Amino acid sequence: MNFDFSDDQKLLKDQANKFLQDKCDLTVVRRILDGDELYEADVWKGIVEMGWTGTAIPEEYGGIGLGHLELCMIAEELGRSLAPVPFSSSVYLATEALLIAASEDQKQKYLPALAAGEMIGTLALNEGTQAATPRTIKASYSGGKISGTKLPVPDGDIANFAVVAVKTGSGSDEGAISLAVVDLTGEGVTRTPVTTLDPTRNLSNITFDNAPAELVGAEGSGWSTIRQVLDRAAVLTAFEQVGGADAALNTAKEYALGRYAFGRPIASFQAIKHKLADMYIKNELARSNSYYGAWALSTNAPDLPAAAAGARIAATDAFNFAAKENIQTHGGMGFTWEFDCHLFYRRAKLLSVSLGSALSWKDKLVSELEKRNAA
Repeated sequence: MNFDFSDDQKLLKDQANKFLQDKCDLTVVRRILDGDELYEADVWKGIVEMGWTGTAIPEEYGGIGLGHLELCMIAEELGRSLAPVPFSSSVYLATEALLIAASEDQKQKYLPALAAGEMIGTLALNEGTQAATPRTIKASYSGGKISGTKLPVPDGDIANFAVVAVKTGSGSDEGAISLAVVDLTGEGVTRTPVTTLDPTRNLSNITFDNAPAELVGAEGSGWSTIRQVLDRAAVLTAFEQVGGADAALNTAKEYALGRYAFGRPIASFQAIKHKLADMYIKNELARSNSYYGAWALSTNAPDLPAAAAGARIAATDAFNFAAKENIQTHGGMGFTWEFDCHLFYRRAKLLSVSLGSALSWKDKLVSELEKRNAA
């Protein structure tokens, strides 16, 4: 079985890399980190003009209809550049939720606007520090209105609308959970920014007070859709993490080659060689797991839940390790504001919890493997 990407997909990856190198270097990331802007509008405009927001949206809904493999290529380059844009929340989460569960009218309303960059969407799932489960979701939907609080919501201060997990049943099982779409600019919605380790990725606290809403999909089918969305997002986020881990490794390598101690580059010292080699090994393990996840995602294979969990675990481990060892390779200066090491560390830590903790994904992988063995 060939898990490699086609020449056209690699060409797309190269084009994305060149665009982001030109328009979104680390000085752009620092500008968002130091300033008051929530994201880099010029980079986002370029992304929209290149059609990336419509990569996996069918042509009948205004997208370019390529697919998830191409989206994986773009995700890797966005991760490599640490792009401060609301791509993941709008494309991995909101768009995927609508593609899976929305009615035809809802698709016609939202998907063309998402593809054209006229709207930015997000998924409002969590309600605090606990991992989201049917039992933890308290936000309620009744009579076309939502009440409750969601925290944290990715790009909640940027998005025009949110697909919100709500309780429509009386119990605490999966059948009590539905999804509803809410206009975040409308009445009954209060948004409050949340301070995080990585301000280049916006998070917010959103309170709904009888906010007008419309169900997405059948009532009681929300948790099934959420599982599918998270599996897809896990694969795409894994590619972001692989891109970030590669960039951290290259940053460490370039510094080690240019930094001299005792008359020779520190890259020639065994301790530094081992650091770089360990980073490379973890990165390649993450890449292989992500490729498997991309195959499962693109073919909608039964293996997708297990493949997504494997990719998520390996990529989280790789990016966290690479970001940490990049700082160590730079020595005392790696800890300073002037060096860029902390930019990778911030993003690595944020992405490691953006879709649930590593432990929750390990539990999922074990469960999926147990199901496979039982079958």
